Amino acid sequence: MKNIIKLWMLVVCMTAFSGALHAQTDRQRLTREQLAEVQAKHIAKGVAMDEETSKRFIVTYCQFQKEIWALGPRPKQQDSSMSDEEMEQVLKDRFAHSQNILNIRRKYFDIYSEFLTQKQIMQVYELERQMMDRLSKRKEK
Repeated sequence: MKNIIKLWMLVVCMTAFSGALHAQTDRQRLTREQLAEVQAKHIAKGVAMDEETSKRFIVTYCQFQKEIWALGPRPKQQDSSMSDEEMEQVLKDRFAHSQNILNIRRKYFDIYSEFLTQKQIMQVYELERQMMDRLSKRKEK
């Protein structure tokens, strides 16, 4: 009987401590702005920018992200129950959204060209694409 009580107490203690440990290891979710800054720092490190260029890139990249976010979410997806007119409008909305993103990317390409080489800009785009691929794979899981 004593062994059963000791075993039961051990299980209760283990359960209590594992809950506290789990609460400590839970990471707090990053805000969009924090995530953009982390991404910018990662890209700057990957491209091996000097400190001054890195600071300028981080600020510029965060501004770029804010402009993209200001466009809002992607337009809704088409649905097979939609009429042809509704489908046409959805497609036009998606084209407009894509064009707005392209315009912002062109604008920031010109800004990046002021302080980065073309090779560095290509590296920035490649690292950004790799991060987006990783994030989308995580989201799928």
